[in-house]
Parts: sequence; structure tokens; C-alpha cells
Amino acid sequence: MRHQKHKYRIGNGPAHRVSLMKNLAIEVIDHGKIKTTITKCKAIQPYVEKLITIAKVDTVANRRLAFQKLNNKEAVQKLFTDVAPKYLERNGGYTRIMRMADSRVGDNAPMAYIALV
Repeated sequence: MRHQKHKYRIGNGPAHRVSLMKNLAIEVIDHGKIKTTITKCKAIQPYVEKLITIAKVDTVANRRLAFQKLNNKEAVQKLFTDVAPKYLERNGGYTRIMRMADSRVGDNAPMAYIALV
């Protein structure tokens, strides 16, 4: 059965999707807000929220799990020291997707911001 096997159609293969998820998650952690297409925002939202949930408890095992998902030492450090302590009392919903009124100029793709709350 195909339960919980849905992946967003980003227009690339599985290996590219994985690297795209890592890079977008690193950018959200570093900058707090990024602008991309709505589909990519929806795809990255659960990825970032699970990372923040892992980072709320600062242990070596959780840091290794986060590093395994991000593969970037600076992003993991910022996640555990700056981002996650803000959300200790919050039980979820760490990110917000804000749609933009205008579309991208080249291909008319609908754009949105994904930001940390």
C-alpha cells in the first residue's frame, strides 16, 4: 500500500529533490525567511518543522540526526543555539507560508515566502 508516500512534484529526480530539500532547509534556518514557489514551500515545511522538533532537545544524538538531514555544521549549530530555543513552549507550527500576489516573471509560477514564526 502507498500510505504516506506522497512527494511534491518539483520537476526533478529523487536525488535532486533530496539535495534541494537540504539546501532550502539550510537557507530557512540561516535567513529565517526565503522566497520560492508555493510547491517548494509546501514540500519544505514539514522537513523544517521536524528539524526544529528534533533540535528542541539538545543531545548529541539529536545533533547527529540533524546533521544527517542537513549535512552542514554551521546550520546545525545555528538550529540548536538560535532557532530551537525560541520554540520550547510551542507544540508545532514553527513555519508560515505567505503567498505573494504576483507570479514569477519568466514562467508565471506562483511564488510564496516561507518564514519562521
